[in-house]
Amino acid sequence: MRQPKLLDYLLLTLLALIWASAFFNIKIATYSFGPVTIAFLRVFFGAIPVLLLCYFKNIKIEAFSKDWHWFALIGFVNLVAPFFLIAYGVKSVQSNLAAILMSTTPLSSTVLAHFYTKNEKFNFIKTIGILIGFSGIVFLFSDNLLINENNFVSALLILLGSTCYVIGGVLTLKISKKKNENVTGSILIWATIILIPLVSFIEQPWELTPRLDSTISVIYLGLVSTGIAWLLRFRILVNNGLIFQSQVSYLIPIFGTILSFIFLKELITFKVLISLIAVCVGIYFVRKADFKKII
Repeated sequence: MRQPKLLDYLLLTLLALIWASAFFNIKIATYSFGPVTIAFLRVFFGAIPVLLLCYFKNIKIEAFSKDWHWFALIGFVNLVAPFFLIAYGVKSVQSNLAAILMSTTPLSSTVLAHFYTKNEKFNFIKTIGILIGFSGIVFLFSDNLLINENNFVSALLILLGSTCYVIGGVLTLKISKKKNENVTGSILIWATIILIPLVSFIEQPWELTPRLDSTISVIYLGLVSTGIAWLLRFRILVNNGLIFQSQVSYLIPIFGTILSFIFLKELITFKVLISLIAVCVGIYFVRKADFKKII
């Protein structure tokens, strides 16, 4: 991998901003759309730029090959379930809390990797990072101003959505030899197929008269935060590698908190700030341990 240049850092920052902006846009989308509809429109619009790239690069999409069951399972676990859970949770929880809760993905993946891989075991630095990060989340749940008996379950569902991403990542190892664009395009196709009957029977979105801001937000979530963001992630991975790309984990909760305040005037309490710092420090220790191992 080449030494990162200014353009690489700008692209990394752009990726963090795009993913962080998803949270306040989900909140706006919930003003008009139900969680199943939001999930469906995200994968539908998200598939467009990915499939167009595959077409122009002549990359074969294997969604209906002999490995179709893996694509379908990963599509459900990595897209359908978390997109639904996050949208359902954000309806009752501030979007900045969702950004912090979702940022635990690197911590959860480290825990899962310890049990399901051979070369990703805990060490002292990783353990410290995990403890600090999850302590921040526990502290966040003690903020009675923002998380109470009325939305406690919603916050837990967002955490569950984060766990779905981690499980989906482990499942993707089963087809890790395939091109990233092919895998992403295939799981987006299957996520769309899975959600069509669900959205038709549960929410019937064609009967809605959505607000303009909600419509713009849900299209943005699909085209930009799902489709274009994944393509940008591919570019960063190819040019700079996983360690460089993983630095986006620090930026997402920070940008998510700032953007939610700018666009939605969401409350930022002392406990939110402490939790945010704890999660970022936890991620730092986990990433530091991974970097040392590679060196």
